[in-house]
Amino acid sequence: MTGVLAAGGLVASAQTAHAADIELARNGGFEAGLDGWSCTAGSGTVVASPVHGGTKALKATPAGSDNAQCSQTVAVKPDSTYTLSSWVQGSYVYLGASGTGTTDVSTWTQSAPSWQRLTTTFKTGANTTSVTISTHGWYGTGAYYADDVSLLGPGGGPVQLPAAPTGLTAGSATSSSIALSWAAVPGATGYNVYQGGSKVLSASGTSATVTGLAASTAYTFQVTATNTAGESAKSAAVTASTTSGGGGNPGGGLPTHALVGYLHASFANGSGYTRMADVPDSWDVIDLAFGEPTSVTSGDIRFNLCPVSECPGVESAADFKAAIKAKQAAGKKVLISIGGQNGQVQLGTTAARDTFVTSVSKIIDEYGLDGLDVDFEGHSLSLNTGDTDFRNPTTPVVVNLISALKTLKAKYGAKFVLSMAPETFFVQLGYQYYGAGPWGGQDPRCGAYLPVIHALRDDLTLLHVQDYNSGSIMGLDNQYHSMGGADFHIAMTDMLLTGFPVAGDTSRMFPALRPDQVAIGLPASTNAGNGHTAPAEVTKALDCLTRKANCGSYQTHGSWPGLRGLMTWSVNWDGFGGGEFSKNFDAYPWS
Repeated sequence: MTGVLAAGGLVASAQTAHAADIELARNGGFEAGLDGWSCTAGSGTVVASPVHGGTKALKATPAGSDNAQCSQTVAVKPDSTYTLSSWVQGSYVYLGASGTGTTDVSTWTQSAPSWQRLTTTFKTGANTTSVTISTHGWYGTGAYYADDVSLLGPGGGPVQLPAAPTGLTAGSATSSSIALSWAAVPGATGYNVYQGGSKVLSASGTSATVTGLAASTAYTFQVTATNTAGESAKSAAVTASTTSGGGGNPGGGLPTHALVGYLHASFANGSGYTRMADVPDSWDVIDLAFGEPTSVTSGDIRFNLCPVSECPGVESAADFKAAIKAKQAAGKKVLISIGGQNGQVQLGTTAARDTFVTSVSKIIDEYGLDGLDVDFEGHSLSLNTGDTDFRNPTTPVVVNLISALKTLKAKYGAKFVLSMAPETFFVQLGYQYYGAGPWGGQDPRCGAYLPVIHALRDDLTLLHVQDYNSGSIMGLDNQYHSMGGADFHIAMTDMLLTGFPVAGDTSRMFPALRPDQVAIGLPASTNAGNGHTAPAEVTKALDCLTRKANCGSYQTHGSWPGLRGLMTWSVNWDGFGGGEFSKNFDAYPWS
C-alpha cells in the first residue's frame, strides 16, 4: 500500500484494495475546508464536531428544493475498478459516482444517528478519464454530515491540455437564441462557449444554446475544451443571426399588453358567480374554468355551466353563448381551460389522446371559443424513470399531450389561441431538478411541463406560470426566491425570457421564450390564493422586466418591453375585491 491513507476511516478500505490502488479523492477528510469540493446553493460548510476522523467534517443542509449535493471531479483510468466510500451521519444521506462511462452508482442510508460507512464500487468505461463523486441529502430533511470520503483505484495518467474544438456549427435560431454544436475533443471533460470574446456559458456535452440575444442581430461564437489541466485554445469562429422578433403564433388579435383572467363558469365559491356578460372590459382573455375529465385517464373532457342550485344567478346556455360572441366582437378571446386543481388529466394511451382531441373540439365548437388553456396540475404530468431529456420526451402522458395539442392547433389554424398555466414546480424548478433524477428518488413531476412547452413553443400564444401556491424556487442567480413580492415575479419571469440549463446541464438548455408569449400569473386578492402580491409590488416587477427599473437586488438578463402582460386567478375574485388587480393593470404606463 502507499502511505497516503492517514485518516482512520480509510484503513478498512485500504485492506480490500489492490496493490496498485491509490487514494484519489482530494481533501476527503475536509481538513482543508471545502478545497476541491463544490456544494450546491452554498449548502456546505466545514465543522469541528461531529467528526469521524481528523478534526473536520462536512456539514451540508438541504433547503427548499435543494438536496445539498457536494461533489468533486477525479481523474481515473479507463476500464478500471474503483471503490467509493464515506462515513456519514444523518437522515437520507446519499453517496454516488456519475460519469463512469458504464453504470453510474449510488448508495444511501435512511437513518444514521451515529457515523455509518457507505460504500460502492464501479468500473470505468473504455474512454473514461474522469468521474464525479458526490454526496447529498434529501429535500425537507435536516443537515447531514460526511467525513473521510475515499475513492480507491488506479490513478489517472498525467492529464494533457485538450486540443481546440473543431466543427463548430450554428443550428436553429429564434429571435433570442442560437443553437451551437461541435465535435467532441478527446480528453475533454467540458466546454466553454464564447460570444464576441466573452465567456457566456459552460457545457458538459458537444452542444449548447446561447439565449438572451437580441432579435435580428448577428453574433460570433467560439468554443474551448476543458479538463483538469486547463482550457484549450479557442475554436475557429462561426457567425450566426437571430430571427426577427415576430414569428411564432401570437394567437391573432391579442393587444400588445393583455390581461388574462379565469372565470368561474362551472362552479361557485366564496367569490360569487359572475355572468359572462358582466365580465368587465379590462379582461382581454377570459379562460372558462374548468373543463374536467370524466375520469383521470379517460381523456373525455366535459364542460357544463354552474347549476342553478349552486349558482342562483347563472345565465342560460343560450345567453352564455351570446355573451361570448359579444365579447369576441369587442376583441376579447374566450378559451376553455382544462384541468384546474381538481381536474386531473392523464393521457396515458393513444385512445385517451384521441378522445381528448374529440371532446375538447366539441366544447370549442359548441361555445364558439377561440382556443384552449392547459391548466394541468397535481399529478396530471410526471416523467417516467429514464426520461431525462426534455427535448425528446418518452413518457406517454407527455408525448400524447403534445400530440393532442398539435392536432388541435392544426385543426383550428393560425388564429387558435393556446395558453398554458403550469405551477413553478413544473417549470422553473426544472433549473435544478428534472424528473426522477439520475439516481432516482426525486419527485418525477419536477420540470414535467418543460417538454410540453418546448415542443409547442412555435404554437404557444401565452405561457402564464402560476407565481402562487409555490415553495421557494432558485433563480438564475442561484438564490432562492419566495412568493409575495416583486422579487419572486422578476426572478421567475427572467428565467423564461433568458432560458436556463435543465437540471443544471448546460448541454440541455431550455431556450428563452419570446416576450409576447409570456405573462405573469398572480392571485387577484388575498382570498384567491397564497402568494398575493400588493399592487405596488406588481408595478415594481413590471418596471424591472420591461424597462430594467426598480429591480431591487435581482438583476435581470435583459429588459423586455414586449412582455405580454398579467394573468390572474381570478375574474371573480378580482370583482369580489373591488377590481384592485385589473385597475392596477389598466393604470400601468407600459410605454
